[in-house]
Amino acid sequence: MIIDIYDKLTILSDSAKYDVACTSSGVDRSGKPGSMGSAVKAGICHSFSADGRCISLLKVLMTNVCIFDCKYCVNRESNDIVRVGFTPLELAELTINFYRRNYIEGLFLSSGVIQSPNNTVEQMIKALKILRNDFHFGGYIHVKAIPGADNELITRLGLLADRMSINIELPSQESLKLLAPNKTKESILRPMGLISSKIQENSTELVKFRHASKFVPAGQSTQLIVGATPDTDHKILTLTEGLYKKYRLKRVFFSAYIPVTEHSLLPSVNTKPPLMREHRLYQADWLLRFYGFEAKELLDEQHPNFNLQVDPKCNWALNHLEKFPLEINKAPYEMLLRVPGIGVTGARRILTARRNSSLDFSGLKKMGIVLKRAQYFITCKGKIMEGLKITSDGAIRALMADQYQLTSQYPEQLSFFNEPFLTREDVQQCLTVQI
Repeated sequence: MIIDIYDKLTILSDSAKYDVACTSSGVDRSGKPGSMGSAVKAGICHSFSADGRCISLLKVLMTNVCIFDCKYCVNRESNDIVRVGFTPLELAELTINFYRRNYIEGLFLSSGVIQSPNNTVEQMIKALKILRNDFHFGGYIHVKAIPGADNELITRLGLLADRMSINIELPSQESLKLLAPNKTKESILRPMGLISSKIQENSTELVKFRHASKFVPAGQSTQLIVGATPDTDHKILTLTEGLYKKYRLKRVFFSAYIPVTEHSLLPSVNTKPPLMREHRLYQADWLLRFYGFEAKELLDEQHPNFNLQVDPKCNWALNHLEKFPLEINKAPYEMLLRVPGIGVTGARRILTARRNSSLDFSGLKKMGIVLKRAQYFITCKGKIMEGLKITSDGAIRALMADQYQLTSQYPEQLSFFNEPFLTREDVQQCLTVQI
C-alpha cells in the first residue's frame, strides 16, 4: 500500500501528541545571512514570544514503527496499527516548507525504534544534518534521544539540536520491567548522564573557544507518566528532585496517562486521565525549583499522595500552622515564599517596599498579594486582618472551599488534534514550494 506524505503526516503527528514539551526554548540565536530561521528564549511550542506572537513546533515522529513493546504506548510492536515513516529528506523538506509558510518556527522530533536504537538515531541525525547543513536552518530543534543508543551517536545528535530529552516514562525499575520490558533504568539514565556531562564540558569549551560547536544549548528534559502504575506521588516527586540535582535537567514533564488500549496491567480504557493529579505534581515541581521546598517536606511514606482539594503549598502550610502567622515586616525571604498567596515576585516586592516603610494589608493587596489565602498566615504590624477570626478549622474550610471551585469540575484535556491543522492542498503547496 502506497501512503502519501500527507497521510504520513496525519498519522505521525497524531502519534507524537503523547510527548509533552510545552516549554520555552531557552535559546537565543539570531538569523544569519544565507541561513533561515532563528530561536528566541521567549517561547516555543504553543507559547508566546515577547512581542505577543504565538509560536509553535512541528511535533512529529520520524516513524511509528517500533521494535519495543511498551504496554502503555500506542506505537508498541504488538499493537495493530498502520505503520509509516518519513525518510530523512522527506522530514527535512516538510519542516523547511512549513517554516517558509510560517506554520512553524521549529521542530520537535521523536521516533519509534526502527531495527535498533543506533539505526534510529542515525536516521534522525541524517534528517537534522539536511536541515542544518543543506537548508541552513537556524530554528529551534528539540529531539528525543533513544534509550540504548551509543554514546557517540547521542553526542552527534546533541550537536545538531537545541534541546534533547530522554523519557524515563515510569518512576521505578519494577514498573519498567512490567510495562516496558525492552527498557531498563540503566539504558535511560546512561544517556541522560552523558548529555549532562557533555553540556558541562561544552560550557567550558565555549569560554575558551568562542566558535566552539554548541552542545544542546537549551539543556535536557524528561517525561514521567502519571497514573499508569501504582507508583505514588511521593515516589514520582522524590525521583524528580533527584533528577534535577544529579543531571541538572531544565524540566521534568508529567503526563497524565491516557488509556489507549485495554490491557490487564493498565487502567481501564474508560478511566479518566488523572489531570488534577498531574496538575498537583506540576505545582509541587514549581515549589522544588523556585520556592526552596524539598520533596520530603511535601510528601512522606505516611502521606504518599497529594490532596487533590488543596494545592501542595497550602497543604504544607495547613500542616505546619505552628510556623504561622508570620509578621510580614520582619519575615525572611525564605519564609515569605512559604506563605500561600505570596509568589516569588510578591516576596521580592515585599522585601523592597518594607525597607522604606512598614507594610499593611492594603499595601500588600496593591502589590498583587492574594490576601484571600495569605490572610490566614500573616500579620501586619503585629495585627491580623481586620474582622478575621483565625482558627485552624476555619482556615482549612475556607481554603478548601476556595480550591473546590477549581476542582469540582475536572478540566478537560485540550486537544490540538481534533481537526486537521492543515489540508492536503496546504501540504502539496509546501512540497512543491508554491508559497
